[in-house]
Amino acid sequence: MERFKDRLFRGFAFASTLLVILVVIAMGILLLVQSRPAIEKFGFIQFIFRDVWNPVEDEFGGLYAVVGTLLSSAIAIAIATPVSIGIAIFITELSPSALRGIFSSVIELLAAIPSIIYGMWGLFVLAPILKHRVEPWMIEHLGFIPFFDGKPYGIGLFNAGIVLAVMIIPYISSIVREVFSLVPDIMKEAAYAVGATRWEVVRHVVIPYTRSGIMAGIILGLGRALGETMAVTFVIGNAYRIPSTIYEPSITIASSLANEFTEATTDLHLSSLFLLAFILFLITFVVMSIGRLIIMRMGRHVA
Repeated sequence: MERFKDRLFRGFAFASTLLVILVVIAMGILLLVQSRPAIEKFGFIQFIFRDVWNPVEDEFGGLYAVVGTLLSSAIAIAIATPVSIGIAIFITELSPSALRGIFSSVIELLAAIPSIIYGMWGLFVLAPILKHRVEPWMIEHLGFIPFFDGKPYGIGLFNAGIVLAVMIIPYISSIVREVFSLVPDIMKEAAYAVGATRWEVVRHVVIPYTRSGIMAGIILGLGRALGETMAVTFVIGNAYRIPSTIYEPSITIASSLANEFTEATTDLHLSSLFLLAFILFLITFVVMSIGRLIIMRMGRHVA
């Protein structure tokens, strides 16, 4: 009887894993099949690098949306990574023990806020602050860098990057905090014993020991940022253009799908949107795979 239960349990676990894999494959096949008319007319690689999106003339290309997706996610990761690591360091190394649970719960509550609330906050609260205070200051002091020069818009790539950063901070900081807590106390105590300061312990002991876990958190946050839809749609400006500065409006693949999927009037338009979705599917898969390889290499190096 026990052997039967064991075989039943293993079969259930295997079937559950296989089901998830089949669902992912089925989604990819569905997107690819629906994208076939656009691929046949424009070509897959050519579509990615076509800088046109004109539903009136049935001319489509994915360059604007792909660039906007990558840039907004890069800005979000650049902002969220140091903040998340700082949060994890404070909670695990500096915060009083009685307050660690409270701080952790407050940070994790950010993940429970619906994305549309972030979008409304970015539109009605963050946008005026960026347009009238932050972006003019950045233009004045960082304008010598081409990407930071231009005009303040409030709504645009920078706003979307900040909103995405706030949204992914709970995911990254949660993982980083957990891996920080796994550092053996004896390693930190040995560093303190030879005269290391708290900063030196964090820099030379905690972070090197947990860098594969930190990378895992960053990759998880990046995957979350790449596919975010509603919050980005509110604040990015939804303009089919390649931004020349960090402040200009742009568009992402997800926001393009949200804006136009129900309004597609031709089969080619709808197929092009499916092809954009398939490209996002591939980008996410490639990013996650690369991140996994980096984590494996780091893990072997630490071992």
